[in-house]
Amino acid sequence: MTTDSTFADLGVPAPLVRALSDNGITHPFPIQVSTLPDTLAGRDVLGRGKTGSGKTLAFSIPLVSRLGGATRRASRPSGLVLAPTRELATQITAALQPLAEASGLRVTTIFGGVPQNKQVNALKAGVDIVVACPGRLEDLMRQRLITLDAVEITVIDEADHMADLGFLPGVTRILAATPAGGQRLLFSATLDNGVDKLVTRFLRNEVSHAVDSDQSPVDAMTHHVFHVAGADAKKQLVHTLASGTGRRILFLRTKHHARKLAKQLTEAGIPSVDLHGNLSQPARDRNLAAFSAGKARVLVATDIAARGVHVDDVELVVHIDPPAEHKAYLHRSGRTARAGRAGDVVTVVLPEQRRDTQALLRKAGINVAPQQVSANSAEVQALVGEVAPYQQPAAVPAAAPARRSPAQGRPRREGQSTGGQRSGTQHGGTQRNAGGQRSGGQHGSGQRGTSQPGGGQPGRRRSRRPSSSVGAK
Repeated sequence: MTTDSTFADLGVPAPLVRALSDNGITHPFPIQVSTLPDTLAGRDVLGRGKTGSGKTLAFSIPLVSRLGGATRRASRPSGLVLAPTRELATQITAALQPLAEASGLRVTTIFGGVPQNKQVNALKAGVDIVVACPGRLEDLMRQRLITLDAVEITVIDEADHMADLGFLPGVTRILAATPAGGQRLLFSATLDNGVDKLVTRFLRNEVSHAVDSDQSPVDAMTHHVFHVAGADAKKQLVHTLASGTGRRILFLRTKHHARKLAKQLTEAGIPSVDLHGNLSQPARDRNLAAFSAGKARVLVATDIAARGVHVDDVELVVHIDPPAEHKAYLHRSGRTARAGRAGDVVTVVLPEQRRDTQALLRKAGINVAPQQVSANSAEVQALVGEVAPYQQPAAVPAAAPARRSPAQGRPRREGQSTGGQRSGTQHGGTQRNAGGQRSGGQHGSGQRGTSQPGGGQPGRRRSRRPSSSVGAK
């Protein structure tokens, strides 16, 4: 929900007002109205607000405003933002970038799961603001590839989630490496699990602003609890809920089921992508980009997407598996009805889950009457709306045929298997991978090509030890 105030009224510099307007942002949200006068004045601020309340811009604006004109130095940033997940770090950088460009500042993102060389090169080239996850940042600090002694303003975003993930010791060490006189902004939904200790130790004469607690109801969000008769009815209901034309996010507890459902939906003509911890960072980025661009209408995810996934116009969130605790429910649900837009949240409940789900919703402050439904129920059809046309799944390229070698037809050695073997040739009784290709073209089997340098190259002799099944990443 926006306000009648303008960013100029709050003291935001004109170049940033123009940059915000160019991106369609003309009026601030309540948390921005509350915090900007203090943050722009250089005060330490503790901000509390529910997910989707506009916290990212609330700290991005003063961060860029106060660093404009700073001297850029290699590997010594002036601004630092700490985020608990790669996804959130990427989203923060995307929000920061237009403002930074308007002020002539450089931003780079640092997180694990990818090679560090690109990040190190960006630091060496000179950067003003670093958005980082604690683990990789500490790695680079230990390698003396980044120094925090020039940081003028530090932001800790989603501090409560940092605590949930066990990151507070690392955050404490990082904050201790920044100058004691620097400005610090901490944004958190709650102050439990040690977040209060961060506030006490590192914030000086802080101003607290609590616009909404994470338990505050979102007026534009409608909650539904759908009881189903059993597993088959649940499967049919989920496929029906996924079939609409708008964006929707489906949450499951396990990586395996998220991957499996995304594949099933895509094969059923509903383009879908998955998001979970087993994916590499490039795969996560690729899938999120497909969902953001509308190439995939459905994102099937684990709780890794409960925070930090900010995609406009997600009209429906479905808890296929009710989460383990109420905070996860609130953060999952917060992927819809963001920035004042409307959205619906559905929790699918099997008979054996009813008591636990009722307790979960009570802790989350959600009061809604359950409905017994099937895939064809009027309540379900009303949520689905217009059914999207069937979309033919993209064809998967067939695996290249194995090369025929003189060794073919020889008696197989004891212990050699034909089922699921990678295609290859044999020299001197030793198997070699032909270009890293597998026979059969199977996907999701967990078998991968070799990662050894030169593996499978013609003319390269290998030892007579049994071939390894270790795959490339």
